[in-house]
Amino acid sequence: MLEIRNLKKSFGDHEVLKGLSLNIPSGKITVIIGGSGTGKSVLLKHIIGLIEPDEGQILLDGESLYEMTSETLKKQRMRFGMLFQDAALFDSMTVYENIAFPLIEHTDWSEAEVTRVVKHKLEQIRLPGIEEKFPSELSGGMRKRVGLARATALEPEIVLYDEPTTGLDPVTSKAIDDLIVQTQNNLKNATSIIISHDIPSTLRIANQVAMLHDGRIVEVGSPKDILHSKNPIVREFLDPVIDQIGVA
Repeated sequence: MLEIRNLKKSFGDHEVLKGLSLNIPSGKITVIIGGSGTGKSVLLKHIIGLIEPDEGQILLDGESLYEMTSETLKKQRMRFGMLFQDAALFDSMTVYENIAFPLIEHTDWSEAEVTRVVKHKLEQIRLPGIEEKFPSELSGGMRKRVGLARATALEPEIVLYDEPTTGLDPVTSKAIDDLIVQTQNNLKNATSIIISHDIPSTLRIANQVAMLHDGRIVEVGSPKDILHSKNPIVREFLDPVIDQIGVA
């Protein structure tokens, strides 16, 4: 579905992406791992078309995002949903209003239909009945769940996740992982792209793992392939965590 070809991006003298290439398989969960400052968030913004590269292409179903008209790109973005790292909920809006926001903005549905979808999404994230709460009344994990409900309100084909388990305790992280897999199934095998440095989470949910280092993808494979990689860059990233969690 998505093909990233030789992506390069600099900000001033700082070269962030240095010829990054990666194929994202349709209907699978791809997790892009890497340390802080390796360009993961910059890559995510390229994928959704918020940033244009200095060189290279991102092809969506064979068509370059950067050669589309603004109107076509706008339509293509409707195929995407995104869960931001901090959930990015509107503090002044209730949970209902947050989830309903994309439905009201991008459809002509009736209030009854919008309400039906909001309630359905809250049931899917296992938080029924919190429509009138405000984000400030929710825990970090609950805000992530509501953010996921909003991100998937329009039933997107591609869901992007920016560090979905950052700042969460292990139990809540596992619950978010389960919801990501459940969302994948609920959306009829949507394509999911996750950027993360959470190795236990990655090993639990990924179909494909890509290691990003110094602006390039240095290794791609299944979780098992990555876990047993001989690449010294991968080993340096994984070994301390593997020792902690006891993965053989």
